[in-house]
Amino acid sequence: MNAQVSSTTVTIEHVTLRSLKSFEAVRSALEASVPPLDHAYATLLLEQKVDEARDLLARQAPLSIFGFRDHGGLLLTAGLARKAIQYDIGNPLTGARMTRHALSAALYAPIRVLLREDADGGVAFEYDSPATTFGQFGTPEVDVVADDLDAQLRTVLTAAAE
Repeated sequence: MNAQVSSTTVTIEHVTLRSLKSFEAVRSALEASVPPLDHAYATLLLEQKVDEARDLLARQAPLSIFGFRDHGGLLLTAGLARKAIQYDIGNPLTGARMTRHALSAALYAPIRVLLREDADGGVAFEYDSPATTFGQFGTPEVDVVADDLDAQLRTVLTAAAE
């Protein structure tokens, strides 16, 4: 056998942040405060223009939306009409600050955030805390960045929910 498998059990803090606002109002507030990522940096990297890519990323917001998926739309295939958007939120430079010390941290960067509306109309964000998610690697340099990311994420999501 040429492959070796190992596994580790980790404890992750799952956060649910509820809002009294409508799904649409929370979505609009989030998307107004967290801009889409300018993916032009990837082309610059492919062209070996590392300094230009770094400069472009440094000019972007501290947190950006890498992309999103309409999971509520997918539920139509199961006969359900629900509102749920899964966002990938983060910052490529923040990701690089962590993965340079623990490459496996790339599994969790950017952070997945779910905005959902329950059947009863309740609205909430859900995500796994970056501090605990990245904390599994036991790397102090990663922990410092993850703690900061945790605080930034909670701040923008709370502001969108309020």
